Amino acid sequence: MAPKGAHAPDLEKFLDTLKSRPVDASVDFLISLLKRRQIRGAESCAIATAHILLQVVAKDKWIDVDQLIGRVQLIGRRLVTAQPHELVIGNIVKRVLGLIRDEAEQDRNDNGVDTPPNATPSLPPASLPPAISTPERLVRPLSLTTAGSFARTQSMFTLLSDPDFDSSPTSTPRLGSGASTPQRHPVSTNVHALRSEVIDGIEEIMDEIRQVDEQVQAYAEIVIHPGDYILVHQPSRTVQKFLMRAATKRKFTLFLVVDPSEAATADDAYASLRKSLSSGGSTVVNIMNVGLMAYMSKVNKVILGARAITRKGGVVVDAGAAVIARAAREQGRTVIVLGGVYKLNPDSRYHDEAFIEWGDPSKYVNFADGEMVEQVRVKNALAEFVPTELVNTYITNLGAHSKDHLHGIIADHYKEEDINFDLFGKIQR
Repeated sequence: MAPKGAHAPDLEKFLDTLKSRPVDASVDFLISLLKRRQIRGAESCAIATAHILLQVVAKDKWIDVDQLIGRVQLIGRRLVTAQPHELVIGNIVKRVLGLIRDEAEQDRNDNGVDTPPNATPSLPPASLPPAISTPERLVRPLSLTTAGSFARTQSMFTLLSDPDFDSSPTSTPRLGSGASTPQRHPVSTNVHALRSEVIDGIEEIMDEIRQVDEQVQAYAEIVIHPGDYILVHQPSRTVQKFLMRAATKRKFTLFLVVDPSEAATADDAYASLRKSLSSGGSTVVNIMNVGLMAYMSKVNKVILGARAITRKGGVVVDAGAAVIARAAREQGRTVIVLGGVYKLNPDSRYHDEAFIEWGDPSKYVNFADGEMVEQVRVKNALAEFVPTELVNTYITNLGAHSKDHLHGIIADHYKEEDINFDLFGKIQR
């Protein structure tokens, strides 16, 4: 079994085909992979989406900003329709749209000279390891991935007590509303320069995604104290690295809640986590879902990995985590959610049921249970929703936040016209 949160083999296969396929063929291939869930998980879907949009910007023959924005919107709709449960797909599409608008506005202000629209710059190799970054332009704000070193020095109390406090001096400046939407000005837009700058911006987004785990785990020693009892549910790769980082300096007890169906398999998805914590002197205790309430009174903190974080602070998590969050609330325990900024969804039009993803129930009931299969309808939830009021703290690659901070992060990373653009159409209405 691959480590939880690791890249799927089909993502690597998809990235390897980008050079040889036309853009439309690559889009169709990605849509088929998303529909069949051969590419799944927030990070893999975000990276795949960013790569396909980079191909669109670099290879398509567009002559002005409006044409490029329309093309990105069209492809974004198709990707979201293919897999509406992966909210990060829409997040990346909207961030790229905002990037295009910003670069077009900057290019217009610089009074660039036109170059032939067919000129296409060379593309970097589509690969999973972080690429060597190119020098920053003076006009572009510093990459968000550098924010961790500053925010790390702030105490948790400072970060959470002041809603207006910005833990990242290099975070993206707050974007304006529709006033900066580019209009059709082909003569004033330097297509070649704009293409290059948008490509650079998408690469920065991909670097940000890849560095989330490293930056989030920098807060582990602040959150986890010696002697703590920490409870986690089917920890993602981000949560596992967070715990392993804490175990290098802290000795604590980890209650690891796992699905009984996964515990019965021969492969241990959390073997490296157990080994790392045990070698540092920490204790790992396995708990099945049915027995977690007996341990909740001893728990100091519950740490959950987010599939997505909504605008109002609700969290999409793996099925089984919601009941843990509710139990922690009843016992007065702290619930901490880990996730990159790219998982923060700006759309506010969802209802709670839209976040639930249903999967194959055959691992719980199979055709050998004939009477049950014929008489009972079995539903197996893969993802569920944790309401805002059950979460105390959010830790992202920009630092620790309360729910009151989330609207500011959204304003920093998305433009108003893109927030309001409905990528889902009738899917989530």
